[in-house]
This record gives sequence, C-alpha cells and structure tokens, in this order.
Amino acid sequence: MEVILKQDVQNLGNKDDIVTVKNGYGANWLIPQGLAIMATPTAKKIHAENMKQRAHKEAALRSAAEAAAAKLEGVTVKVAAKVSEKGKVFGSVSNIQVAEALVAAGFEIDKKDVTLAGAALVKELGTYQASVKCYKDIKATVNFEVVAAAEQE
Repeated sequence: MEVILKQDVQNLGNKDDIVTVKNGYGANWLIPQGLAIMATPTAKKIHAENMKQRAHKEAALRSAAEAAAAKLEGVTVKVAAKVSEKGKVFGSVSNIQVAEALVAAGFEIDKKDVTLAGAALVKELGTYQASVKCYKDIKATVNFEVVAAAEQE
C-alpha cells in the first residue's frame, strides 16, 4: 500500500514523502491517526502540484534570504551599554540588543534569529561577531561593537 505522509514518521519518512507500507500498518495506524493519506492517482497528482508550488515559493524565499544575507554580511553596528570605569559592562550584551541595533540600522531582523558567536557572554567593550539566520540554512555574519552608552550619541 502506498501512502503520502502528512507528518514526519520516525523510521518511515518525512512529511510529503510517498512510501510503501504494509496494508495493516497503513489502514489500521497511519491513516486513522492522521499521519498519512492513501496515495491514489488523484492524491498523487494533487501532491505533485503542491510540491511544484512549494518549490517555486521556496526558491523565491531562498533568493530573498540570500539577498538579505549579502546586505548583512560584514555590517558593523554599535551597541550601547552602561559600563564601569574599568570598561566592564553592567550585565551583559545579548542577542536582543544586537537585533535592536540591526533594526535601528534598517534591517528586518527577529531577535530569535541572532546568535552571538562563541556563545560567550559579552561583558566588556570591544568588537564581537554575531550570526544572523536569514533562512533555514542561509546565515550572515555581522560585527557589532560594544560602546559606552555616552559614546553612542
């Protein structure tokens, strides 16, 4: 029996895969649980059309993400932080501050897409790097400089 998976099924396949399974497994488990549908000729045609449309949308999203990553690559932003006389930052600079600095510079970035390089806490003045996820596997490296709050103006 051929079925089209509606969700990822461990040890069987991923969403939208067409797989062959034993009749009992398909009819008694996959289909009633909503994990798959029968792979009839009509369902296969609909599946093929959906995959074609999804590939087209995916290509458009990917090209837009690559353009955004190219704009972001090598950009340097300043992040203002309160510091002591010795140059230590009160608290630490996080991905949220870096994302806010990028938004202020004119980029549409979500704070969840920013990862600080090295995953170390930024607690001193200086220049650091962050990785910005533009799409699934497309990332850009951004430099950010931590400056004293008075220097920002």
